[in-house]
Amino acid sequence: MKFIETPLSGVYVIELEPIRDERGFFARTFCQQEFSQIGFHKPIVQINHSVTRKKGTIRGMHYQHPPAGEAKLIRCIHGGVFDFMVDLRADSPTFLHHHGVELSKDNMRMVFIPEGFAHGFQTLTGDAELIYHHSAFYNPNYEHGLRFNDPALAIGWPLPVSSISLKDQDYALIDKTFQGIVI
Repeated sequence: MKFIETPLSGVYVIELEPIRDERGFFARTFCQQEFSQIGFHKPIVQINHSVTRKKGTIRGMHYQHPPAGEAKLIRCIHGGVFDFMVDLRADSPTFLHHHGVELSKDNMRMVFIPEGFAHGFQTLTGDAELIYHHSAFYNPNYEHGLRFNDPALAIGWPLPVSSISLKDQDYALIDKTFQGIVI
């Protein structure tokens, strides 16, 4: 695996290094020793699989407050998405900055997002499938989100929005009282 730093401290794009032959390929997608080199030492405790049928759909921007904060490792295994993360760490120099990366079956990239970030994506194809590895168990009592079209974030979604859940479109806008997350 090749770890590529992004403008957001602690967020990495990960390029797989497949070994190919006439049968296909083999690629490692997680190795605790390799991830410890970027400072990730927690166990993976939950793995989730999402399928989104319609191109242009947005899911997010989700996060969990401490003590249920979670790091995520995300890979697209079918189709393609544009994945965004927003730094919510109160003490971060990139507080409320965002970064996006295209993840697809073809480019075989993954993204590692540490605790303290909101995460969401927009499907670039129909039938997009993602696999998420989480460092903490989902806890609905600590779940929250940011509005996908919040002017304070000005995220440039690549396509017109074709679908979004009522929950995701009803998150409050960021205002001057928003303090972020203390890790």
